Amino acid sequence: MTPAARVSAAIEILDEILAGNPAEKALTNWGRRSRFAGSKDRAAIRDHVFDALRCRRSFAALGGGETGRGLMLGELQAANANLSDIFSGSGHAPAAISAAEQAACRAPENGAEALDMPDWIYEILTQQMGKEEAEATCDALRSRAPVWLRVALRRASRENAAAMLLAEGIETRPHPEVKTALEVTENARKIQNSSAYAGGFVELQDASSQAAVLALPHPAAGARALDYCAGGGGKSLALADMGYAVDAHDIAPARMKDIPERAARAGVTIDLRKGHQPIEMEYDLVFVDAPCSGSGTWRRTPEAKWALTPERLGELCQIQQDVLEKAAELVRPGGYLAYATCSILRNENESQIDAFVARNHRFESVRSLGFRPGPLGDGFFLNLLFLK
Repeated sequence: MTPAARVSAAIEILDEILAGNPAEKALTNWGRRSRFAGSKDRAAIRDHVFDALRCRRSFAALGGGETGRGLMLGELQAANANLSDIFSGSGHAPAAISAAEQAACRAPENGAEALDMPDWIYEILTQQMGKEEAEATCDALRSRAPVWLRVALRRASRENAAAMLLAEGIETRPHPEVKTALEVTENARKIQNSSAYAGGFVELQDASSQAAVLALPHPAAGARALDYCAGGGGKSLALADMGYAVDAHDIAPARMKDIPERAARAGVTIDLRKGHQPIEMEYDLVFVDAPCSGSGTWRRTPEAKWALTPERLGELCQIQQDVLEKAAELVRPGGYLAYATCSILRNENESQIDAFVARNHRFESVRSLGFRPGPLGDGFFLNLLFLK
């Protein structure tokens, strides 16, 4: 496919997303209709789509409208590309730009529009962080997220894992502060077919999430941990690599379907506790990666940024409160409750902890970490509570 044909495909997919279809479904639908597209074409089109979703407001302004065509015009305007080379109308290229379209194009307004953030969230972040930090955070969410790997240190050193990956053409560099983390700098799409991945030496996991797990108490012999909202099991695997005996629980058991295969690949045992099964034991550590807005990860899931509403945020905060209360009942005296989100919003993080401690006086907050999205990882929050 030519660059212009790739842009035409991105326009088609973006129109489907703007009509209400999830991004991944729209990309899959297009792929099924377009068997002629090679892997490089699909990757380039995916990049166009996700770049446009991250920068939806500013690209719509630059391109003269919030349509697939407007967003792609905006993306190319932002890159100072020669529009006539792409929008030529020849072959599979998009139609030439009209005078009306040219007249509709404008520079985005400073603030939420230029920084690609819904107005109400931009206001929250500005009040919470101050204008300078809020703007830096919003700007970070406009770019692609780095790809991070967690090295299973039980199986290999970080240096050895990097060498294994390099032998297959996957280039990495170590995180300066997180001892398990490697950033993939070349050939990220080869990871899941690599021997290092197949052999359980590395797992895909963001650096901030790795740092949060490493900040948890080192397990004593025989210590048991419960990953209470386990999902796909990334935290479960990291806890097992630390030396905990791990149980994984999720209210929706289907989310945990990949854990047995991932655990076998990593050479660890993780017992699944299905959502409908009562948990009758107490744990040394209960890790709660609570349902949240995902605002710290909007580089990876940009459509979620535009889907979040104040009402949905309120619902999530209530869910977080309920989950914390249920998880707290499973901590043994002298044990720990770890509350985490991939959110950068205070009412999902610090405010939840303040309210929980006010209701539960036997718990004491002993450590709190907050990460902003940036070159060293996604936005993430962790608070560690001790049960007296």
